[in-house]
Amino acid sequence: MNSRSRARYALLATFLSVVLLAGCSQKHPVSQEDHAAKASPQASPPSPSRIPADEPVAQVASKVGPSVVQVNVRAVQETPLGTQEGEGIGSGVIYRQDGYIITNNHVVEGATHVSVAFADGTTEDAEVVGKDPNTEIAVIRVDRDGLPAARFDTGSTPVVGQLAVAIGSPSGFESTVTSGVVSGVGREFPPELTSGGTAAERNALTDLIQTDAAISPGNSGGALADRDGGIIGINVAYLPPAQTGAVNLGFAIPSDTAVSVADQLIDTGKVTIPYLGVFTTDLSPEDAGRFDLPVDSGALVKRVVPGSAAAQAGVRKGDIITALGDARVVGYGDLLGALRDHRPGDRVTLTIFRKGDEMKLTVTLGETSQ
Repeated sequence: MNSRSRARYALLATFLSVVLLAGCSQKHPVSQEDHAAKASPQASPPSPSRIPADEPVAQVASKVGPSVVQVNVRAVQETPLGTQEGEGIGSGVIYRQDGYIITNNHVVEGATHVSVAFADGTTEDAEVVGKDPNTEIAVIRVDRDGLPAARFDTGSTPVVGQLAVAIGSPSGFESTVTSGVVSGVGREFPPELTSGGTAAERNALTDLIQTDAAISPGNSGGALADRDGGIIGINVAYLPPAQTGAVNLGFAIPSDTAVSVADQLIDTGKVTIPYLGVFTTDLSPEDAGRFDLPVDSGALVKRVVPGSAAAQAGVRKGDIITALGDARVVGYGDLLGALRDHRPGDRVTLTIFRKGDEMKLTVTLGETSQ
């Protein structure tokens, strides 16, 4: 970071008008003393065997803590004052023992230098392997082997009400642990909160895990873990109480999405996304009642892209998509989340309602890359 810079600015800390991405808590010049403080050794977590069985949060912290890192970023971004350089702090989770770490796209966006501080107090320079704004997942790599990789749970959907433990570096406080429960799954931010962002920003805030474990600036890219110490999500955003009146509304990207994207970024440096080729809007119960529709929710097709997978399968404007494969579609976010579970070339069944009749169409998904 250029410590001579006087301008303070937010490294993507403010997301649209209300939603805050939970990364980059330090967005201003940092002195050499601050750098020294960041690199100071942390106390080693106690062994799980020494923690009482009736302390599940402490058990999780002991298991997962060594796998969570602090990501220090030097970046250049455009501000109202012109091009500025500043520092940001986020979090990351060790994905593979050979140096690969998962974090958030917005943590490393515009980065000119990235370093990683480990739970044992050591630091390493890192390179950005790849990033995907459509899912808010990025992968960085350090030149070190034998790292304590976390275990990612990708086989099942978290249960609402189960224990959730968040670990990260809020405001630069490394290895901070907060706990709560899984408050909801498949969450999508309301359109009025995301309509001002880019398509990638809107896409990133769908199909999320909601938790009341405290998520704060600097937590972005950190771990959301279950009772057994498995990673169920990568923390990404929260709703600030001062602006919304809501308390402890944090959100994480599901592990299956994070792992799928990370593997693609590591293998090819880019993410290939299944492409359906429709523009949709959520069907509200009010609209369904007003037009006497046979369903009260779904993704209403506003436009079909000519030549797309949807067009070839026979999807038409005005169709109501209610399922993709086995996944129920209540709105746009569900449709996007269901698509993320597939790959280009997959043949899937699209359930639609057209003029009061249910139809099932077979779609061969297309491809788009980021």
